[in-house]
Amino acid sequence: MSDAETLPPPGKIRCDACPVMCYIADGNAGACDRYANHGGTLVRLDPITVLETGAPAVAFLGGADPADWDGDIIRGERNFLTAVGAGTTYPDYKPAPFIVSQEVRGVDMVTVVTEGIFSYCGVKVKIDTDRHIGHEGAIVRVEGEPVGLVMTSEYGSRMLSLGGVDHLTGGSKKEGRVTCDALLRLCNRQAVEMTIDGGPSLVVQAGKPPIIDGVPERLMRVGCGSATIGIFAKQWAGLVDEVVVVDDHITGVLSEHQAGKLLNVPPTGIRMKGRRSTPGRYFQVAEPGLGWGGTNITDALEILKPFDPKVAWPGLRLLMVSTTGEHWAYYELDADLVPRRAEPSAALRATAEKIAENCEPSLCSVLFMGGAGGSLRAGVTENPVRLTRSVKQALTHVSCGGAEAYVWPGGGITVMVDVMDMPENSFGYVPTPALVAPIEFTLRSDDYAAMGGHVSHIQPIEAVRGAGLRRVPHDPAAPHPHDAGNYSWQRKSGTRGD
Repeated sequence: MSDAETLPPPGKIRCDACPVMCYIADGNAGACDRYANHGGTLVRLDPITVLETGAPAVAFLGGADPADWDGDIIRGERNFLTAVGAGTTYPDYKPAPFIVSQEVRGVDMVTVVTEGIFSYCGVKVKIDTDRHIGHEGAIVRVEGEPVGLVMTSEYGSRMLSLGGVDHLTGGSKKEGRVTCDALLRLCNRQAVEMTIDGGPSLVVQAGKPPIIDGVPERLMRVGCGSATIGIFAKQWAGLVDEVVVVDDHITGVLSEHQAGKLLNVPPTGIRMKGRRSTPGRYFQVAEPGLGWGGTNITDALEILKPFDPKVAWPGLRLLMVSTTGEHWAYYELDADLVPRRAEPSAALRATAEKIAENCEPSLCSVLFMGGAGGSLRAGVTENPVRLTRSVKQALTHVSCGGAEAYVWPGGGITVMVDVMDMPENSFGYVPTPALVAPIEFTLRSDDYAAMGGHVSHIQPIEAVRGAGLRRVPHDPAAPHPHDAGNYSWQRKSGTRGD
């Protein structure tokens, strides 16, 4: 290709922040909406507003009470420059946009700050609910396009795995675009509507309750049916003769349960549908659904067989309750040993309310997960494998937008971070498609030099100033990036910490 062919058209500038390489006219933004042409100068755009100065970094302020902050971005050792808005290492050979030095507790530290272009990324979504949202392996769709799947159910939660390179680049163009957009909105704490094959519709938003088939969820289960029996058995003793805690996974029966045995609850002749496991524990009493305890029933009596007439008696008091306490009903057996609805005592009503009181609020949690490889590592060092080894040896601490990141074991640098711990609007995208996410590597300056880092590009953090910096107070409850790493402050240069 000739030089003439690479020159931008008149009145446009070329952006090299990602592989798309947009030509951008004055006053317009590129395809990613992250960079724009402002009077012939390429400027970084905030996800919501244009930063007039084009300043490309976010200051993560930690330590003292934010109310005492006097506006000085550089305040002792407790400030941390995050990669939110910093820009990328593309084209691949470029060092990270910011490599800053700072003295912390008498030790010279370096933080390498860059936004990674993540094609290999996705989110894990934890939905705290007992409702059945789909069978394991069911496809999750947004705008009709497959974007992920239902994972295993955990204790009181349903799990989704969304995104990944196969959806971003391995399917149709629309599938990649829709997947990227859904991931971006989820990571930036926005609501995303989705459907699950064979299941309901969902609205998922980080830090908010899920909305399932148009109904907001309220509570997460206190425990499975068996655990609920164990927790509340003493409170039911003397108030009722039998309790059944309805649960999609493990339904509990008080009189058969070990807790009931130790409290001398006599047999009641109750007979359950489903598969009996150990005493007082039943599996598969009903199909999964949006009803009682994550089953498909709306009438609790559906899971009962006729009582054993040799054991049961007229007037037997029966409580049926779900694992959240949101569904419950009280019955007494008539002369034919058929359960009939009856008026519960105030004390019994209080036990059902106590179950709900002990349930945590239903919540959606979104964890970004990505593989930090390729040119991202080259932006840190000329020998990328040394960065990987340094991370595994706990010499280099990894954070995302200043938030604590979990680094998975095994090869590579695969990180996972709760988006609620990160500054708002930390994520961007490029229409390749891929997410753009902040990532920081913090280590001792001597270790950085030893790994072959871009030492000539180090600048003191005091040099990073400007009115365009977005200043985010550090949550005192969260670990500060300078404290979270195993930097082994007292060790000698070039040696590993204990």
